[in-house]
Amino acid sequence: MGVGKTTIGKVLADQLGLDFYDSDQEIEVSTGADIPWIFDVEGEAGFRARESKIIAELSARRGIVLATGGGTVLAEENRKFIKQRGLVVYLKASLVQQLERTSRDKHRPLLQTSDPAGKIKELMEIREPLYQEIADIVVDTNRRNPRSVSNDIVNRLSKLGQRESTSAKGEQA
Repeated sequence: MGVGKTTIGKVLADQLGLDFYDSDQEIEVSTGADIPWIFDVEGEAGFRARESKIIAELSARRGIVLATGGGTVLAEENRKFIKQRGLVVYLKASLVQQLERTSRDKHRPLLQTSDPAGKIKELMEIREPLYQEIADIVVDTNRRNPRSVSNDIVNRLSKLGQRESTSAKGEQA
């Protein structure tokens, strides 16, 4: 939450010439309602069910950059789809950075609490191991602009592709 998934995802998609999708935005488009309303009416469980449906659909597409909601990794099915169907870039940021980026955003139902810092910390304790489990690349976004992060990701993807190409050639030999 607040690491720059949507902003960096758009820059990355543009840089790679790919289509960009944000799972939260796609949920809002498909339901005609915003995320806070879905949380209010259906609760977190209702939202997570909608999220899993969208992740299954979007992760099946080829040639896209997909920004997922921060809690997408909570469902094992989502982790499986994301990991098997694409390369996973885990964007990390410090608690301080996440607080700065989310402090004025009323569009985050889980942070509508008297202790947003405590909530972010609690969420990260649960989510961090799950992110690490599926990540092909981990990138720190602290105090970095979206273009810099995107360039970093492109460079790492290139190196990852070179390693995979080299190991595939070795397997063929």
